[in-house]
Amino acid sequence: MVGVLQSPIEYQLPIGDQTIPINPLIGKTIKLTANGHINCVACGRKTNKSFSQGHCFPCMRSLPQCDSCIIKPELCHFEQGTCRDEQWGKQNCLQDHFVYLANSSGIKVGITRGTQVPTRWIDQGASQALPIFRVTSRLLSGRIEVALKQHIADKTDWRKMLRGQPEPIDLIARATQLISDCSEQIVAIEQEFGVQSISRLKEEAPVTLDYPVESYPEKIKALNLDKTPEIEGTLAGVKGQYMIFDVGVLNIRKYTGYHMTISA
Repeated sequence: MVGVLQSPIEYQLPIGDQTIPINPLIGKTIKLTANGHINCVACGRKTNKSFSQGHCFPCMRSLPQCDSCIIKPELCHFEQGTCRDEQWGKQNCLQDHFVYLANSSGIKVGITRGTQVPTRWIDQGASQALPIFRVTSRLLSGRIEVALKQHIADKTDWRKMLRGQPEPIDLIARATQLISDCSEQIVAIEQEFGVQSISRLKEEAPVTLDYPVESYPEKIKALNLDKTPEIEGTLAGVKGQYMIFDVGVLNIRKYTGYHMTISA
């Protein structure tokens, strides 16, 4: 699912060679059908099970984008010479990253490549976001995130996120307090990596994100295309990577690589 920053977010769903606009389908009864075929998004081979959002097992074990340091950037091991793909690492990890605060199910800290702003915030279903540091590598962003997450969460509670809009937060005030609380750790990181590697973003303004949701569910029921390959219901909205139906919610990104059809 691809989201474009509009008000509300404009969603499109790539299916085969087509890109389906999703916003016009909100409020309508639609049917999603998975036909049982799954192809790896990296190598294209047929697989019985999808790993790491659309990969076959061999690619999951060998590709750098499926390595554990993608989930835990503080474990980036490029400088140790053990990256699974040096060129991929240069293009994706040795690039400027942002450390940000977001309000999705409450305040959290996160990191993303500069090229992924605001896509990363949309994918997480954040209602507010504020970049607070710009750094020169993924490893460095992970080290700062580790310091900040001693005080706030680093994950989104997806169930809470799908129950409605969170209470607004003064992200600028929270950022000021967090940076003060973590000043010793941040100074130590600057001494290790060099002050030129970290830029404090004092002039950034919070970004507000609005999602195309007509109604939020009172109870969260997760839908599963592996167990129920045909899902039919009224589409109440989309938030993050979740399609919200009157019969439950579907994390559509989980099924990257699946062959499926959609009809209204």
